[in-house]
Amino acid sequence: QKAELTRLANTFRQVSRLHWILVEDAAARSELVTRFVAGAGLPCTHLHVPTPRRYKRPGLPRATEQRNAGLAWLRQRHQHLPPPQPGVLFFADDDNTYSLELFQEMRTTRKVSVWPVGLVGGRRYERPVVENGKVVGWYTGWRADRPFAIDMAGFAVSLQVILSHPKAVFKRRGSQPGMQESDFLKQITTVEELEPKANNCTKVLVWHTRTEKVNLANEPKYHLDTVNIEV
Repeated sequence: QKAELTRLANTFRQVSRLHWILVEDAAARSELVTRFVAGAGLPCTHLHVPTPRRYKRPGLPRATEQRNAGLAWLRQRHQHLPPPQPGVLFFADDDNTYSLELFQEMRTTRKVSVWPVGLVGGRRYERPVVENGKVVGWYTGWRADRPFAIDMAGFAVSLQVILSHPKAVFKRRGSQPGMQESDFLKQITTVEELEPKANNCTKVLVWHTRTEKVNLANEPKYHLDTVNIEV
């Protein structure tokens, strides 16, 4: 967890005018993440909400409660403020790798912008297919029949759209793994309205690199260190 957050913070620190909403999957803020946020040197809001135990099973959508907590915080914060400054919301995962160019691309989002994602869906990349500046289909390795055959890392949403659709959330009921993007986007836009970025969706600026499973096989074989070190 700390390793992934460190990598993410090193990227975010180079992005101007960025506010990080970090949502921890926990019943309370952990000391590890609290200390990390304090030393990250980034404008950051640290939230927490646990995933109910019944949803922590293979094959079920993940991070639903956490993304919804971030949406709720944004809406509550802007509820009593004047019309918001232009802003763009991006659902970043901690196991992805981001080019700094991606954040420049999404800044001009008017409603919902889209782009390719590398190393996802069992393919080298997936992307929206664009003709004459409009999305007309999907180059994907899984369920091309989805209304929006796109990864969570493949789109950004204008803050104004989020605020003008106060009931748009990620759904548990009736949503299958890999379908949450479509279920969410259906509530706020149409395929015809999507704004292709990254050179008409021909450049990969984000990669779904995933977290390598940690090998701790030797931990129980040796005496534990006498010093307690946070990892």
